[in-house]
Amino acid sequence: MIQHFFETLQRANPAPQTELEYASVFELLAAVLLSAQATDVGVNKATRRLFVVANTPAKMLALGEQGLSEYIRTIGLYRTKAKNLIATCQILLSQHGGRVPRTREALEALPGVGRKTANVVLNVAFGEATMAVDTHIFRVANRTGLAPGKTPLAVELGLLERIPPAFMVDAHHWLILHGRYVCQARKPLCGQCQVASDCDHGRQLAAAAKPHPTMAAAQ
Repeated sequence: MIQHFFETLQRANPAPQTELEYASVFELLAAVLLSAQATDVGVNKATRRLFVVANTPAKMLALGEQGLSEYIRTIGLYRTKAKNLIATCQILLSQHGGRVPRTREALEALPGVGRKTANVVLNVAFGEATMAVDTHIFRVANRTGLAPGKTPLAVELGLLERIPPAFMVDAHHWLILHGRYVCQARKPLCGQCQVASDCDHGRQLAAAAKPHPTMAAAQ
């Protein structure tokens, strides 16, 4: 099931990409940090203006917390995010020579950067086989039966264990996009789903749609 599930997603989208807009590892880190409890569309709208004037830790730090807030005030929790991003820039400059570190430990030590953000940066920027479990992936993993779990970490570890290595680098993107556009929270588009036959929920719907043997015999 899992092999066919990802083969199908791969055929439909051989080279999946994040929908966040960025032109450097630092811009990616900043965009992911800003994306918590916000949409990629909303983040992109803000960063298109922000990155023109502040696309490095030094330039971002020069804006200051108040200056940065003016660019990202359309994003939820913008005050907290501005504070964290400025503090992150200070650490990048003082401890990492202005570069984004490549280890999970160093990334998670940055203000506002949790496990999910670190996983995105490690995967998208550095090509590591990590799994950043957001609300979409959490839902898809549980609904499909790929890796049921009660917490994001449980789902992450389950996916890392079950997804074939050949698909791991791109799996994060496939699952997010599938959850965002097909396996939606309130009204999943099961009739349009290409992997319904490999999904617990899809198989349940198909079984429910079949006529009961006694009813079929009566007809």
